[in-house]
Amino acid sequence: MPTPASARFTLFTASAVCALIILDTNIVAVSLPSIARDLSGSFADIEWVVSAYLLAFAACLLPAGSLADRFGRRRMLMLGLAVFGIASLACGAAPDLLFLDLARAAKGIGAAMLLTAALAAIGNRFHEPEARMRAWAFWGACMGATITFAPLLGGLIASTLGWRWIFYINLPLVVILGAMVMHSVEESRDSAAARLDPLGSLTFAASLGCLIWALIDANQVGWDSATTLGRLLIAAVLFALFVLVERAQARPMIDLRLMRSGRFIGALLGMFAYAACAQVMMTLLPLYLQNGLQMSALAAGAGMLPFAVAMLLTPRWGMRLAARMAPADVFALGLVLVGAGNLLCAWAAGQGGYLGFALASVVLGAGAGLLNGDTQKNIMACVPRERTGMASGLSTTTRFGAIVLAIGVLGGILAARSGQLLREAMAGVAPQAVDKVGEMATRVAAGDLPAALALLEPGLREVVAPVARGAFVGGFEAVLLTAGVAALVFAVVVGVLLRRPLPQVNEPCSNARQSAAS
Repeated sequence: MPTPASARFTLFTASAVCALIILDTNIVAVSLPSIARDLSGSFADIEWVVSAYLLAFAACLLPAGSLADRFGRRRMLMLGLAVFGIASLACGAAPDLLFLDLARAAKGIGAAMLLTAALAAIGNRFHEPEARMRAWAFWGACMGATITFAPLLGGLIASTLGWRWIFYINLPLVVILGAMVMHSVEESRDSAAARLDPLGSLTFAASLGCLIWALIDANQVGWDSATTLGRLLIAAVLFALFVLVERAQARPMIDLRLMRSGRFIGALLGMFAYAACAQVMMTLLPLYLQNGLQMSALAAGAGMLPFAVAMLLTPRWGMRLAARMAPADVFALGLVLVGAGNLLCAWAAGQGGYLGFALASVVLGAGAGLLNGDTQKNIMACVPRERTGMASGLSTTTRFGAIVLAIGVLGGILAARSGQLLREAMAGVAPQAVDKVGEMATRVAAGDLPAALALLEPGLREVVAPVARGAFVGGFEAVLLTAGVAALVFAVVVGVLLRRPLPQVNEPCSNARQSAAS
C-alpha cells in the first residue's frame, strides 16, 4: 500500500502552485510599458492585457472550485498546469495585442483551475484548527515572498531578455510543478458534490465581462453614452439572473445562506477593499515609476521593493496584534493604513522624486500585509471541510474580481484626469494641437511618450514632453486619492460588520470564532 504523501510536501507543492499564479500576476505589471511600445498599444489596450487575464481568472474561479470538488483536486491541478503552460507559450509568441489578450484569457482559465484546486488541497489536508493555522501562515509567507521579488524579476527580464520572456519563464516551472503534484498531492474530492452549474457560470462570467467592458471603454465612448449605460444595465441584469439561478440550486456554487452572516460579509468586504485599494497597486505603481518618474523597467521593479518588503514583514506584526485585538480592530487598522498610504503616495507624487514616494509606499504595504491572508483564513473557515473548493473559489473570486474592477475604475480615473490636465496645459502651450489631446493622453498613460509626441509637429515636441508627463502625474494623484478615501470608508464599514454577533452553531460560519481568534 503506498505511503501517504507528506503533509509538509503537499503544503509546499500547493503553495508553490499558488506562488506561480502570484508571480505571473505581478511580473507582468513592470513590462506593460514595454508591451505598449512594442505592439503599439494605447492605455485601454494595456488595460486589457491585465484585465483579460484577471477577468477570465475571476469568472472561472467559482466553476473551477466546483470542478475541483467534483472531479478531484490533483486532477484539476494537472489540467490547470497544462492549460497554463500552453497559454504562456502563446503569450510569449503573440504577434499582436488581440492575440496576446486571447492567450492571456486562456491563461487566466488555467490559473483559476490551479488556484482553487491548490487551496482546496491545503484545506482538505489540514483540517484541525491549529494545523490549519500553521498551514495558512506558511502559505501566506510564500505569497508574500513571491510578491516581494516578482516586480524586480519582471524588470530584470524585461530589461535584458525582453518582455516575451516573462511568459516563457513559466514553461520550466510548469514542468517542475507537475512532477511535484504527482508525487505529493493525494486525490481528494467531495463525494456529495453538486452537478456542474453551466448556467450559473455563464451568467456570472458574462455579468463581470460586461461590467469590465463598460468601465474600460467608457473613456473612449463616454461615461454617459448609451453604449456605456447599456453595458452596465446588461451587467446588472445578468448578475440578478445569476443570483436567481444560484437560489434555485440544491447545492449552488455559492451558498447564499452565507450572506446572512455579518461577519462573513465583513470578511468578504475586507478582502474586496484590500484587493481594490492595495493589491491592485502592484499593477499600477510600476506605471507611475516608469511613466511619472521616468525609471527603467529594472529600476521600477527595484522601486517596488519598499512596498513589497513591508507587505512581506507586516503579517508577523499582525499575528501579535491578533492575539491582543478583536478581528474588527485588526481589519480596521489594516484598511486605515492602506488609506493613509495611498493618500501619502498621492502627496509624494505631487511633490516629485522617489524618496518620499518610497516611504509612503511602506505605509501602504504595511496595511496590505496586515490584511493579506487573514481574510482568506476566515472565509475558508465558514464552510464544511468537504466544500473547501467552493470556499476557495468564492474567496479568490472576491479578491481578483476586486482587482479587475479596480483596474477598470482607477484606470478610467487616470485616463480621464490625465486627458483633462493635458488638454488644459496644451491650450496654453500648443493650442493648435488641442484636437490631438485624446490620442496623446492614452499613449502617455500607456507609457509610450515617444508615440504621443510623434503626433505633434517636431517643433512642439520638446515643449509638450514635460507637460505630458505632468498630466500623467496629476492623473495618478487622482487615482491614489480615490483609492485612499475608499479604503478609509471600507475601514468603517468592515469594522462595524465584523462586530456583529457570531452565528449559531448550526449556521454557516460556525467556526468563525475559532478562526478569527487564531
